[in-house]
Amino acid sequence: MLDRFADRHEAGRVLASHLMSYGGRDDVIVLALPRGGVPVGFEVAEALGAPLDVFLVRKLGVPGHDELAMGAIASGGVRVLNDQVVRGLRIPPSVIDEVAAREQAELERRERAYRGARPLPDMRGKIGILVDDGLATGATMRAAAEALRRLGPAKVVVAVPVAAPQTCEELRHEVDEIVCAYTPEPFSAVGAWYDDFSPTSDEEVRDLLAQARRRERVSETRHTVA
Repeated sequence: MLDRFADRHEAGRVLASHLMSYGGRDDVIVLALPRGGVPVGFEVAEALGAPLDVFLVRKLGVPGHDELAMGAIASGGVRVLNDQVVRGLRIPPSVIDEVAAREQAELERRERAYRGARPLPDMRGKIGILVDDGLATGATMRAAAEALRRLGPAKVVVAVPVAAPQTCEELRHEVDEIVCAYTPEPFSAVGAWYDDFSPTSDEEVRDLLAQARRRERVSETRHTVA
């Protein structure tokens, strides 16, 4: 194993080498979790010859205890609730709706910033590969996987360059396949396994998505000519 990844792009190339069974297929879509997952997903999509898009997730925090998640919303108009938290704290639907509306506004802002007017790809019958730069607790990825499942894909795959061993094992039972390229012990934190873990900017996300779309158009043109 590498001591550390140089950056997210190198991590994506390493991760892609573990996913080549999905290469060259027309039913695979790489869905990166912004922002840090996008450089990783860009390299995976390029290696597999697959489309790249973003899949946004926003946590629904309990008012006054924002770190505690009572659910999440995600791309595609999906809402996932943690019934145990909602029932245990007796959170009324009106409060959930209020928090969800606020987070939905932010999610839609980011959707517009990253995707513009393009709709989320139709996931029905497709293989969705959810990519992030790593898994610590896995809470965001768990919400993303459940949300993606509700969009009707044939298969939900989670793929990350590095993950806490326990988190990788726990998620294995919640998705169709999980690929954690490295599961170091002790784990510490995702950023500990990168030389450069500087924040990914909105501009970089937009640029990588635009590059991926240009690459996809070129590929489609070649296939049409062929």
